[in-house]
Parts: sequence; structure tokens; C-alpha cells
Amino acid sequence: MGYKVALVGATGNVGREMLNILDERKFPADEVVALASRRSVGTEVSYGDKTLKVKALENHDFSDVDICLMSAGGAVSKEWSPKIGAAGAIVIDNSSTWRMDPDVPLVVPEVNADAVAGFAKKNIIANPNCSTAQLVVALKPLHDKAVIKRVVVATYQSVSGAGKDAMDELFAQTKAVYTASELVAKKFPKRIAFNVIPEIDVFMEDGYTKEEWKMMAETKKILDPKIKLTATCVRVPVFIGHSEAVSIEFEKPITPDEARSILRNAPGCLVIDKHEPGGYVTPYESAGEDATYISRIREDATVENGLQLWCVSDNLRKGAALNAVQIAECLINRKLISAKQKAA
Repeated sequence: MGYKVALVGATGNVGREMLNILDERKFPADEVVALASRRSVGTEVSYGDKTLKVKALENHDFSDVDICLMSAGGAVSKEWSPKIGAAGAIVIDNSSTWRMDPDVPLVVPEVNADAVAGFAKKNIIANPNCSTAQLVVALKPLHDKAVIKRVVVATYQSVSGAGKDAMDELFAQTKAVYTASELVAKKFPKRIAFNVIPEIDVFMEDGYTKEEWKMMAETKKILDPKIKLTATCVRVPVFIGHSEAVSIEFEKPITPDEARSILRNAPGCLVIDKHEPGGYVTPYESAGEDATYISRIREDATVENGLQLWCVSDNLRKGAALNAVQIAECLINRKLISAKQKAA
């Protein structure tokens, strides 16, 4: 018997991608229910060759739901995830609300799949930040080999990470530049068309932004609390796909060739690293793909045991929707969840 899956936030960028991925991966769902706020009720969303009508989250009975994929933002998750978990469904949440809760596992299946077993305290599992997810997929196999001491990362994050309105704003501003129309910035603090913005999420007291803090804190929780990480997170005028320039300092020696070989055999990684024009991956090629692409692997001679690399992934997929579905698959494969039998 298959599972009953509820998807909260079905009309958003990530919600729609989750529906695509559930279908693509032939997830064993007998029923998928699309939920959102009252204003989206009646909206139609695609799930494979079916069309689902969105229902109201407020009125839904979760007692027969097995898995709830939550992608409706932090405020909704804070209010609803505990209620849905208490009703017996396992919530896989894409917001930042529960990530640092000690009773909630923060999981990237290629990195720390064993952690899913810790869901039982609250019936919630957290999905990491999009930029953290792809980073730890690349770091984990290298950490296992040579032990990472320190990471310096600069991100180049696409506008889809800020939602559908952000994509619309980039499109509208780009059009405005070409047609000499008025350029309106609502979603971003400065214009994003033909520009880059070194501010993602709110500023904190120490001068870092919340996004930069998330990368540091989440990498420690998922991979190893001893790793030191500093980030500069930048929004760039790209629709889909996050890129990262990563400098890594190791405790033990590791050569670029060794790193290439390790990453080629690592789950979720795809190495495309030819030292020639165009011999690397850009966010444009990563869009619609599942892998974390790694290019430009080379020695960093400024530190002992240093490497540099370029890491790219589709932020709506591995950064969000795909990772959530992989967590659900993990629960099933490890027999940590069984479908609730419908009352006869």
C-alpha cells in the first residue's frame, strides 16, 4: 500500500518543483494532497499527468497523512508543523524555523542519512538552506578523506531562491532596462538586473547576514561541529542555480587529482573539470538537474593542504525540493515509516 502525502505551499516555486520530483522519481504515493493558504484555494497545480486542486491548509485533517512536505515559509511552519506532527504525520520542512532545534534532525541524505532516525521527538525533519545543501554534498567526501579545518565560501545565488516574486522582479527590471521604462525594486534592496547584491536575509549584529550565518551553523550541524566556515552570500541576476566559490583548508594533504577522483565516486556529485574554455558547469546548465556539479578543482598554495573548487546546483531541486523528497525516500527505505491503513 502506498503513502498519503500532503504538500503545504503547493503553489510556490519549491512546491511546484516538489510535485514534479514526486512524479519523476515514482514516489510510492497513493494520494497527494496540494495545500496552501486560503487565497490560493482552487488554484490548479500539475502532478505528473494529473491536475490537483489546491485546498486550504486551515481546514485539512492530517490524521491519515503519512508524510507532509512543508514549503510555505517560516511563519506557517512554526504554527503548523508541530500540529501536523502531533496528528501523526512526519513533517519535512523546507524553512529555516526548525533547522537548529536540537530535537529536529537536519538532513542531507548523501551526507548524514542516519540522522533521519531522530525525527520521533517532534515528528519534524528539517531541510537545510539551499546554499548549504550543495556545499555539504561536495565537502563530505573530502572531509572523510582529509579532515576539513576551515572553509571560505562566496556564493552567487539565483533569484528563484527568494521566490516567484523575485524571479518576476528580475524579468521586469531587465525588460525595463531595454525599453527605458521605470525600474521598480520591491523584493530586493537594490536593483538586481545587471547588478549583484551582497545581502541575503537580514543583517546581524556582527555584520554577517542571516544567510551567511545559516551556512556556518548548518554545516557544523550536518557535517562536523569542528569545521570553521565563513561565507559571503551574494544575489546575482540568474533565474535558477546557485554557484559557490569554495576555498578549503584540510588537516591532511590532498591533491587536486585525489579530490577529483574522490568526488567522481561520491553520491550526488558530478565532476566536470576540464582545464579549457567552457570546461566547467554554470548555473544555466544545472537548471533542471539533480546533481551537485563540481569544477575548477585546484590547489590553494596560500595555505598548507588547501584546495579551491567551484560548485553549482539547481537551488530549487537539490537545494530544496529534491532533498525533501530524498529524505522521505530515506524514511521509507529504512522502514522508519509505514503507511497508515485506511479504516475499513
